Amino acid sequence: MKTLIIIPAFNEEASILNTVNYVYEYNAKYKTDFDVIVINDGSIDKTEQILVDNNIPHICLIKNLGIGGAVQTGYKYAALKNYDVAVQFDGDGQHDISFVKDLVNKICDGSDMVIGSRFINSEKSGFKSSAARRLGIKIISAFIKLLTGKKVFDPTSGFRACNKELISFFAEYYPTEYPEPVSEVTVLKHRFKISEIPANMYERQGGQSSIHAWKNVYYMINVTVAMVLESVKGY
Repeated sequence: MKTLIIIPAFNEEASILNTVNYVYEYNAKYKTDFDVIVINDGSIDKTEQILVDNNIPHICLIKNLGIGGAVQTGYKYAALKNYDVAVQFDGDGQHDISFVKDLVNKICDGSDMVIGSRFINSEKSGFKSSAARRLGIKIISAFIKLLTGKKVFDPTSGFRACNKELISFFAEYYPTEYPEPVSEVTVLKHRFKISEIPANMYERQGGQSSIHAWKNVYYMINVTVAMVLESVKGY
């Protein structure tokens, strides 16, 4: 399976080189051949210079599009280059590369999207974020179940893989606001199959999270409204 790892990065100078080298070192050690594309989402720190100086394959966006726009750029690239599987992989060092093979294997078994989850096997992931974020995740998960009938245990996980059909779909349409949970509603409403596997995650190595308002009721209202609006779109 021709596999691309999409790494969105905004102001990740503290971690992006380590993250990319982490993939390369895994390829060398285990004889895998995961390709990498970094999407530099209009960073204003030294991220671009680090990518250039180290000859890291990347696309530099001239302005910040947010995580949704950056990830969709990666899917457009994956579709253009005819990849079989695309894996979203955070640039902040949170994701464990050793679980990529499990994501890809689940795609091979017939899933359209596979999510690396912190919550379906407590032994797999030592890092699950704060209690406030976990509560927010449970609320989002409950709304996805209400809207689609499908339980997604870790709806905000950015560690996920998609097959070729979904790559093409996301290349044309990918939500710009709250893309992880909203895209899951989209996928389920289009009758694609989502699976979850247990995956390990770490605390971020540097930079700042793209989610800034987990303790803000306004944030949760916006996420909920975005999912509801997505669920009632005509298809």
